[in-house]
Amino acid sequence: MSELLQELIVDRWAYACTILLLSVGLYGIVMKKNLIKKLVGMNILQGAVILFFIQLAYKRGGTVPIYDVAFGHQPEHYINPLPHGLMLTAIVVSVATTGVALALLVSIHRRYGTLNEDELLRKLREL
Repeated sequence: MSELLQELIVDRWAYACTILLLSVGLYGIVMKKNLIKKLVGMNILQGAVILFFIQLAYKRGGTVPIYDVAFGHQPEHYINPLPHGLMLTAIVVSVATTGVALALLVSIHRRYGTLNEDELLRKLREL
């Protein structure tokens, strides 16, 4: 049992950290009532997903995909750059999403005077 635990947690600690971040982000989105805290949870979740894809793209002993005489024409020695490029795009989308969400939250707070989900729903039902 301890060998299995070592393989799952010690040897793959980066995946364990990603699962922890995913859990924290999901907890923030589902359980918190303040919309700012939900937004922070969303950003943590997005960061965990990006981290997960970067971890999947990592290859131990690999090199950048530029021809190297030492490795020759053996593609198994090169790292695929596509996931890294896609995650760079995901980071830009995450920043844009956060900016729009913050602008909406400022507008909601100015109009209703609260960012608490329960109070906001109560005020919207009264309209």
